[in-house]
Amino acid sequence: MKAVLMKRISFRYEGQQERTLDAVDFELNYGEIALLSGCSGSGKSTLMSIICGIIPHITTGEIYGKAYLDGEDIGGMSMAQICRKAGVVLQNADAQIIQNTVEDEIAFGCENLGMDRNKTQSNISKACEKMSLMPWWNTRTLSGGQKQRLITACTLAMDPKIIILDEPLANLDGEGAALLLKALRKLADNGYAVLIIEHRVDKVVPYADVVWHIEKGKVSKAEDKAAYMASRAEKIEDVCDLMPTKDVIMRVKDVDFVAGGRTILSGVNLDVYKGERLLVLGENGCGKTTLTRLLARLYRPSSGLIEQFIDPKLGKKHAGKKWFEKVGVVYQNPNYQLFMPTVEKEILFGAKDKEFAKKTMRLFGLQELAQRHPQSLSEGQKRLVSVAAVCASAPEVLILDEPTVGQDYDNLKKLTGLIDDLHKLTGNTVITVTHDVRCADALCDRAVVVDGGRIAKEGGKEVAAEFFAKFS
Repeated sequence: MKAVLMKRISFRYEGQQERTLDAVDFELNYGEIALLSGCSGSGKSTLMSIICGIIPHITTGEIYGKAYLDGEDIGGMSMAQICRKAGVVLQNADAQIIQNTVEDEIAFGCENLGMDRNKTQSNISKACEKMSLMPWWNTRTLSGGQKQRLITACTLAMDPKIIILDEPLANLDGEGAALLLKALRKLADNGYAVLIIEHRVDKVVPYADVVWHIEKGKVSKAEDKAAYMASRAEKIEDVCDLMPTKDVIMRVKDVDFVAGGRTILSGVNLDVYKGERLLVLGENGCGKTTLTRLLARLYRPSSGLIEQFIDPKLGKKHAGKKWFEKVGVVYQNPNYQLFMPTVEKEILFGAKDKEFAKKTMRLFGLQELAQRHPQSLSEGQKRLVSVAAVCASAPEVLILDEPTVGQDYDNLKKLTGLIDDLHKLTGNTVITVTHDVRCADALCDRAVVVDGGRIAKEGGKEVAAEFFAKFS
């Protein structure tokens, strides 16, 4: 009996003319890890939504064909029945975390399944150990990668025999990705069925038994896994020849940052130079995002000083409208900054030059999505819109926190090239946080490694190469 079986499945969302899935045949077996990859918006999340019952129980549309879960027709199963058989880890960790501590968050799903107290506590301990989490940690002070590990731990603790993960490596560092994949490999070897929907195929393919590719609603099996991985894992070459200046645009002096009783940054000193592309690297929870938020004046340091030399009129501390006209920030989670009713209005919102904004939208290939609501898009498409919207405002300092998450390889190359093209055009300063080795070199003039809340290393591209070599 197969864990998942789809026979000629087609699906069209309400209000759309085109089918998102078109006569799809797909299967997932117990004892295997399957990778499903493809372009953003090609139907990966739709396929997952059918398997886990979101379609048609929550999201409606026209569906044809048959889909089976553990031998049963999914259409005839309740959500409660589906949840007992299949555990799902979705892309947006923040939307799934509701409890204050790691322990309570993991316990929530177990208790909903009626699991007894002793088994719940045992499963919490095992899940925390597998995902390198501490039960007492406050969920609100976790990094993006730690949150991703937490929602995965929640699913593992409920002990489903079918596990589906949608972009689970999105915010994970190399160590976190390896930790998760090894845990999933062990589960598959013990008879579980694991489906990973992921763009970082170079990380997943070595652990996968079978690779599926989805394109324009059609699903096919990749017969040559190595060739498939090679076509989507090549590092992007740096073609930017713009030289940064030696003028300091931001200066961090002896900065500490404490939140939730945890010291996240301690004694940080850093100069940021006008016109440079600064890469900020480090493992999950080391303080990378906190550092960039301090630079963006979204946070204030607990002690120490952050000076800016962008414009003396902007002052020393206040982060008002004038500040954000000069300093553009792309958040790790695009849902936090998309609020306009259409993609076009989102991109035009903060733009000083409307024609430049429209040109930016065309460069990012978003014309076809111009009248869509940003929150109706796939996570990868939301990411493109959030980057395009900030770039359209032509800020002097552009801060990007994991800008390439959720991008297929073609879009990854395109997005990296666009960031560099805009850098050459405007001479802006670009500060990028990333875990993706494929684009790191192409976005780097200088790199800093954050470790344990401190700047552990600083230098050129060789620092980035050394950092990523640990996980290769």
